[in-house]
Amino acid sequence: MATVLITGAGRGLGFEFTRQYAADEWTVLATCRNPVAAAMLEDLDGDVAAFDLDVTRAEQIAALAHALGERPIDLLINNAGIMPAERGGLSAVDDATLHDAMAVNAFAPLHLVEVLAGNVAASDLKRIVAISSNMASIGDNTEGGDFAYRASKAALNSLMRGVAIELAPRGITTIMINPGWVRTDMGGRDAPLTVADSVAALRAIIDRLSPDMNGRYYNHDGTELGW
Repeated sequence: MATVLITGAGRGLGFEFTRQYAADEWTVLATCRNPVAAAMLEDLDGDVAAFDLDVTRAEQIAALAHALGERPIDLLINNAGIMPAERGGLSAVDDATLHDAMAVNAFAPLHLVEVLAGNVAASDLKRIVAISSNMASIGDNTEGGDFAYRASKAALNSLMRGVAIELAPRGITTIMINPGWVRTDMGGRDAPLTVADSVAALRAIIDRLSPDMNGRYYNHDGTELGW
């Protein structure tokens, strides 16, 4: 069966991606920072292996790549992300918040692709998906605020667009995708989408990925979003 590697699998969307793919008999390589969550992941029905990974730690990314060796990865889902606690307008902006958001939301996915591109290229499906946000859209920003989060997700889109162009000759299809406003720790209880419904919608898009979709930015309903 196909193999998927999911970052940030210890909660929210990542956990649900793991649960759904494992239920559909995929081999799931699930990464997270929390040992308790790792145990919960491995208790799921299906073929699930949990790996300890702080996506901001270069040595842990290298250790993951070493552990996987040349193992093919059909689908890499760069899902790990943070919503900075310091939100709001200009008065909430500080260097530490900006740095942390960029490190997790933008730079970490790039480093993971860098070390795992060969594994994806060795697979049958050859797919990379970055979980972005509608707040990454510069054209759609009519409210301002949330500077660190918006900038980090816009940076993610820019970096993954470059990845898509560079890896296309190796047969890899890369997209960025907005999961919608989802009822998670990040999204809050007022969000209209359940985790299960969001992941099911994202999987429907992933299932129909084709080379002509490479480097594009999609909403969870399948429509294309503007940069």
